[in-house]
Amino acid sequence: MDDGAVDRYLDRIGANRPMRADADALAELQLRHLRSVPFENLSIHLGEPIVLQEAALVDKLVERRRGGFCYELNGAFAALLSALGYRVTLLAASVHTPDGLGPPFDHLALRVDTGTGTTGSWLVDVGFGSFSHHPLRLDSRTDQPDPAASFRITPAADGDLEVTRDGEPQYRLEPRPRRLADFEPTCWWHQTSPASHFTRSVVCSRLTDDGRVTLRDRSLVETTRSGRHERILSDDAEVLDAYRARFGIDLDRLPSPRSGSGGGR
Repeated sequence: MDDGAVDRYLDRIGANRPMRADADALAELQLRHLRSVPFENLSIHLGEPIVLQEAALVDKLVERRRGGFCYELNGAFAALLSALGYRVTLLAASVHTPDGLGPPFDHLALRVDTGTGTTGSWLVDVGFGSFSHHPLRLDSRTDQPDPAASFRITPAADGDLEVTRDGEPQYRLEPRPRRLADFEPTCWWHQTSPASHFTRSVVCSRLTDDGRVTLRDRSLVETTRSGRHERILSDDAEVLDAYRARFGIDLDRLPSPRSGSGGGR
């Protein structure tokens, strides 16, 4: 990613170029990304192909002002962090569901290593929907308080790591380095399979200063310190306006849950 693309990406998330690739700057970048770039699976329901290549991912998030699901959000964020001087490793995870542990490569998360200030290895994830606001220490085995919840990373079978939120398993992380291309088969499955929850409903969600806003099909939910507020949007024009006003996404037609292609968590 060249300097111009880095500057445009930073502008997209409302961040300044950090002076150093340290832990404090990493935490700031992650929080700003979560508040600016929505987790969404609109491409699946608009018939848009999802291309797991760095340039295509950055173009979608930065130039087209869209969001995406884990492969897209963390894939693009990895490119930005690498360009800023962080050491970034793509990691595969299997997500815990009510039916059990999901398939390999079900989720893409990031290991980010910092070499100045608070050094160490961090779990960074801007693509899991509602998750930690700040990076989590990969080498810590105790509770890690976060504005979202209390997280813990513990050893699992075969050298994997279990990531829990308030004691509830979220996903099982493999420490082995991966490439974007490794995630293509499962990404395709999530775009096309009736068994994938991404093909069953349309979702767009973003962290806000005091909570979260989520549009799921026609249901607009805002969660703030004062509570949870839900409203059913009455017509197509109101839904399109909500995408534009709440997420900065300008669509010329509504995504349809049965139109077929792309992803979100």
